[in-house]
Amino acid sequence: MGDEHEVTWNDDHGRHHEDYVAHPHYTFSYGVEDHHTGDYHGQKEHRDGTEVFGEYTVKEPDGNIRIVKYQAGKDGFHAQVYNSHRKDHHNHDHR
Repeated sequence: MGDEHEVTWNDDHGRHHEDYVAHPHYTFSYGVEDHHTGDYHGQKEHRDGTEVFGEYTVKEPDGNIRIVKYQAGKDGFHAQVYNSHRKDHHNHDHR
C-alpha cells in the first residue's frame, strides 16, 4: 500500500468528520474463453497512484485477435493496438 493521510473537519453543526485519502494501488485480471460461442476476451490492469497500465484482448468476428495495451497518467492516455491477422500497428495518444 502507498501513503495515506487523514483529513478531518467540523461541519456547520459541530459534527466532526474524518476521511482518509489513500494512495490507490490494485491489480486485477479476468478472461473469458467460451469454445461453444467463440467468445474470447479479457483484461488485466495495474494501478499505482496516478499511473495505470493495462491491456485488453478481444477476438473479432473475422478471427483476428486484437490486443490494446494502454498507459494513463500525468502525461495523458497512450494506447498501442496490435492485430494478429494484420500487419498494422497503431499508437493512440490523448492528453
